[in-house]
Amino acid sequence: MTIQPHEMTPAEIEEFLQAPRHAILGTNRPNGPPQITPVWYLYENNQVYVYMGVKSAKYKNLRRNPQMSICIAGESPDARAVMLSGAVELLFEDTTPWVSEIVWRIVRRYSDSDDAAQEYIDSWDVEDKSVLVVLSSENMLTHDFN
Repeated sequence: MTIQPHEMTPAEIEEFLQAPRHAILGTNRPNGPPQITPVWYLYENNQVYVYMGVKSAKYKNLRRNPQMSICIAGESPDARAVMLSGAVELLFEDTTPWVSEIVWRIVRRYSDSDDAAQEYIDSWDVEDKSVLVVLSSENMLTHDFN
């Protein structure tokens, strides 16, 4: 017997993406295989938000080629996954005032408390600039093997 996946409904997608799961982000290296990295994310208003340091390889890849893929998968026994891909927008706190609010919400959803989230943010080197990456959900695939 072969189990065939079915596509998730918009309500199922929304519910699935609200859990603080780790996502696997893929960017295009200049030469060779894609670079993949586990990341925290926030899904809201049909967009995925991820933040990263500008010194990271994934940011450098996106500056050169603003195409990205991301996969959010359930953990066993949850056999669902949502995959998105497409061009991204790169936003900085100094030019987009609401970026810091989105970054706070990303960190907070993966932290046990407001204090833990703030402690994590306070540990960042203020000299290291970060960027918020925004990917729309226009190119979305879903699988549900449950």
